[in-house]
Amino acid sequence: MIAEVIVNVESKIAGKPFDYVVPNEMKVTVGERVFVPFGNRKIDGYIVSTKDTSTYDSSKLKEIIKKEDKQPLLSENMVKVCFFMQNKFYIRLGDAIKLFLPPFSKSGKIKAKMTEYVKLNVDTLPNLSKSAKKQLEILLFLQEKNEAKQSEISSKFGLSPLKTLIEKGYVSKYYLHENRSPENKFKVEKKDIVLNSQQIDAIDTIIKSKYQTFLLHGVTGSGKTEVYINCIQDALRKGKTAIMLVPEISLTPQMFARFKNAFGDTVAILHSSLSQGERFDEWNRLKDGKAKIAIGARSCIFAPIQNVGIIVIDEEHDSSYYSESNPRFHTHEVARYIAYLNNCPLILGSATPSVESFYLAKQGEYRIIRLTNRANEKELPAIEIVDMLGEIRSGNTGVFSQKFLNELDNCIKAGHQAMIFINRRGFSSFVMCRECGYVPKCEDCDVSLVYHKEDNMLKCHYCNKRYKALTKCPKCGSPSIRFGAVGTQRVVEELKNMFEVPIFRLDNDSTQNKNSYIDILENFNHTSPSILVGTQMIAKGHDFNNVTLVGIVDADVSLNVSDYRAIERTFSLITQVSGRAGRSESEGKVILQTYYPKHFAYRCASTYDYGAFFKKEISLREVAHFPPFVSLLRVLVMSEFEKKAEEETHAIFTKIKELKEKFSGDFVYLSAMKCPRKRIEKKFRFQIMLRIVKRSESVLIPKIYEICDTMTRNGVSVFVENDPQNLS
Repeated sequence: MIAEVIVNVESKIAGKPFDYVVPNEMKVTVGERVFVPFGNRKIDGYIVSTKDTSTYDSSKLKEIIKKEDKQPLLSENMVKVCFFMQNKFYIRLGDAIKLFLPPFSKSGKIKAKMTEYVKLNVDTLPNLSKSAKKQLEILLFLQEKNEAKQSEISSKFGLSPLKTLIEKGYVSKYYLHENRSPENKFKVEKKDIVLNSQQIDAIDTIIKSKYQTFLLHGVTGSGKTEVYINCIQDALRKGKTAIMLVPEISLTPQMFARFKNAFGDTVAILHSSLSQGERFDEWNRLKDGKAKIAIGARSCIFAPIQNVGIIVIDEEHDSSYYSESNPRFHTHEVARYIAYLNNCPLILGSATPSVESFYLAKQGEYRIIRLTNRANEKELPAIEIVDMLGEIRSGNTGVFSQKFLNELDNCIKAGHQAMIFINRRGFSSFVMCRECGYVPKCEDCDVSLVYHKEDNMLKCHYCNKRYKALTKCPKCGSPSIRFGAVGTQRVVEELKNMFEVPIFRLDNDSTQNKNSYIDILENFNHTSPSILVGTQMIAKGHDFNNVTLVGIVDADVSLNVSDYRAIERTFSLITQVSGRAGRSESEGKVILQTYYPKHFAYRCASTYDYGAFFKKEISLREVAHFPPFVSLLRVLVMSEFEKKAEEETHAIFTKIKELKEKFSGDFVYLSAMKCPRKRIEKKFRFQIMLRIVKRSESVLIPKIYEICDTMTRNGVSVFVENDPQNLS
């Protein structure tokens, strides 16, 4: 027998399987890790297929040395997904395999946590001398408890008497495997939920289906999570497993707590903020079948579970479901293929579906299910738009409109909570010399530095490099320094000067430590009155009963981004963050501050009219030839040497232009340029933008990948992104 093996090496050959002879005495299966000779080395690899004969000279083929694991790390379906990703996203097979591997597979240093236990080894207590008081106390304690951790006995009675009892044979010591379960301080009150008719119909439709993609379009607070839970309960009753994806790690603790209430220890959590030991144990609980439900962010789609009965992607519109680093992939596409292999339903849930997903639902590729009312039958919070140009004309040049301050004062006096959204962290987005206009930028990235007052530092939000704060201009020497647009830190500082209530901040800076986001959310949840200020981390998924006011400080931040999705993201953010208000008994209110009060995104958001927004947006995209009507590709070229990156871009662009001449009617747009962010982490960046008609993508996209793959040279990185989510 011949085994095709992907060897574990960092090079282009990671995408190509090599043939190895399987020794007669060895039985192998697809997905097993094996040890093989490779050149002058002996390394590990993964069997991706087996066959009877090889197309190569059999006398020159080498034998597999040994198998590495008792059980295959990869299932046959996982290997199928890897081949799918190789063909769909043009990534190397070895890179796809690594996505499925456990967190310990590279280092091998993480081991199971074994805890020392002791137990009584005799039926009747022995007669001990009066001086052995501690020994007797240990025996009496173990007689009552039967067994205990050695550390507990040592702390209570001391290690020396315990050692003596073990030496005498009265007590025996043994080891038990102990799971390092992620601590979840966030608690959600258990409630008896009465489902409404729309939820019941949604659940009934989904659980009766096999492989199908459902777009669950439900307004904020409509009870989508209860639909997820009931559908997963049905899958478990059928002896199957489930995958539940959320876009942000900050959403995971609240979702995890709700699922823990419903499913207990059958839930495992997978995300990058866990310690290596916790990830090791959670991964193994899923692999061994002790946990049946995997919850986590994007990478959780690669959880090691079998017999999947349902997959859920919550907040499906979120751009974080697209991987912007190697290997690049769309989680939706991977999830659809896994659902197909397992013949199970896939739920895409959102109050603001992506334009592409809603278009596919309109075309009949997805089946749409609507939840049009809040589960508690309360009205959605009223959104009031405040024209900030009018505020300036009336003499108010501050961060907050007078209308918002009045509403916030009323909210606090009523003992309620408020959430304030501003999509900038730090104190100010940049600093500038008033005299000569100098703006400090990062040495390694072509971006302005952000001032962080708490640390009195200038920071780069791309590479995290830090610089001393300016006291005078390094260019002209002037001490006249102006601060730019406000960030979360400045908003918190100004609020502290106005209100004597606890104010919490949730952004990337305040959540650097493990579990810090859980602590912030839990403290806010149990503190009234209080205010939570945050970035996108507060915009979706959270459910706080006492939040009655939401303030959107600068709604225009996402609107003014040079990206065809800017309007969609603005509408989505406003709708999502507005939905945090009035989720319980008290009515909610939203104050939206903008300099463009008549923009259609704000008008549609203020009435929660997704249909009107979609109609306008899809029309604009069709006229301008943007997705979903065309395929958008970006060839990203990066190098530490600007000339190398520029020359490589020109060479690839020339080849693609030749391709365009052959398929002139299939190219809507082709252009090469510097990236808007010209340099990131010491690397110069150029890009080639392409838009291709849908009917030709299956022919042209592989050719473009082939051009980029064959022309890449040393010192230059080239990536092809299909439907990129970030064009900066």
